[in-house]
Amino acid sequence: MIVVEFIIVLTFIYLGARIGGIGIGLAGGAGVLVLSLFLGVDTGNIPIDVILIIMSVISAIAAMQVAGGLDWLVELSEHFLRKHPKRITFYAPMVTYFMTLLAGTGHTAFSTLPVIAEVAKEQGIRPSRPLSISVVASQIAITASPISAAVVFFSGILEPLGVGYLTLLAICIPSTFAACMVGAFVSNFLGCELKDDAIYQEKLAKGQIILKGKTQREILPSAKLATGIFVTAIIGVIIYATLISDAVNIIENPALSRNDAIMVFMLSAATAIVTFTKIDVSEIANAATFKSGMSACICVLGVAWLGDTFVSSHIEEIKTFSADILQQYPWMLAVTLFFASTLLYSQGATTTALMPAALAIGVAPITAIASFAAVSALFVLPTYPTLLAAVEMDDTGSTRIGNLVFNHPFFIPGVVTITTSVALGFLIGGAVL
Repeated sequence: MIVVEFIIVLTFIYLGARIGGIGIGLAGGAGVLVLSLFLGVDTGNIPIDVILIIMSVISAIAAMQVAGGLDWLVELSEHFLRKHPKRITFYAPMVTYFMTLLAGTGHTAFSTLPVIAEVAKEQGIRPSRPLSISVVASQIAITASPISAAVVFFSGILEPLGVGYLTLLAICIPSTFAACMVGAFVSNFLGCELKDDAIYQEKLAKGQIILKGKTQREILPSAKLATGIFVTAIIGVIIYATLISDAVNIIENPALSRNDAIMVFMLSAATAIVTFTKIDVSEIANAATFKSGMSACICVLGVAWLGDTFVSSHIEEIKTFSADILQQYPWMLAVTLFFASTLLYSQGATTTALMPAALAIGVAPITAIASFAAVSALFVLPTYPTLLAAVEMDDTGSTRIGNLVFNHPFFIPGVVTITTSVALGFLIGGAVL
């Protein structure tokens, strides 16, 4: 019966991937229906905290976007990149990494990708090089962001094993950032030089290549205040998490758990932004970041619920099958997470679906933490929104998807970055834990 159930799970995940967008979440819910109603499997746990955290964080980010905060951050990013154009393959992923680290969502990369493509083109640098590693950096930074749902959920299941929230960040931030720089180094050598690219030369001859120059943006007067409020809320979350942590233990028996604190800090930040910047609150629901965040909630709801339904009903069989393998080959967890995330299309969904099972079968915390970056393999199939956006924004044609599906410029930088991050995770984790 376990084989039949597993086939059903894979079938609905495949169906969701084919539908695209929030289809993975919708199909996940349908899979739970089939498992429970027709096969009598007890439904698993719905990742309520993860969904609520995403909703809270996205509400604050969307309010900041309406107030002009994201436009201001993009303006600062463009100024930084144009000041150092020759090093754009290294500096562009720094920008997308830290914007994701700050916002807890990789969708902030949408606004910076046109800038990256334009600056690279102006310098005669093959745009696929900085664009590919920038997209990868925006994805892997989710596993290092203090307010991402994946990090918050993962730290929650690690705490009973003696690994705190701050310890997790102390390992994930340096390992993922350093890995992105390794990925950027490799990206510098991928593909021919732009001047030697036949497709680029053809487009150039037809007059299809346009140099737009610096983009003129109207920065709202409320932009800096909104950004300041949002950043202050993030700092507040980190300080509060430190004060209630077992390592510091200044606040005993806190009234708010860390998860609850993230939600109320973010909702309070959104309230402050709306109040002090006088923005139209009805515009928040129309913001691009709000729509993408709510889509992420549906994806996490469906696919994580489907995964937990299957895993929780067969945990003993999974322990028997996997325990010995993972004890001998700890890196196999990273491989499992890597392939799972290519289908689940969400770091939060992959983390909530598989990490509890990994820890339940006895995987060591250091192995789980080092492997955590592998939930970011959203670049493998060339259908993820930020990846497609990068392809569309490069009018030189250098960022293109090959006929073999996997032969696209994001694959090698992504695999190198995740592999390096896992290796560094083991190294740094061994020193910290």
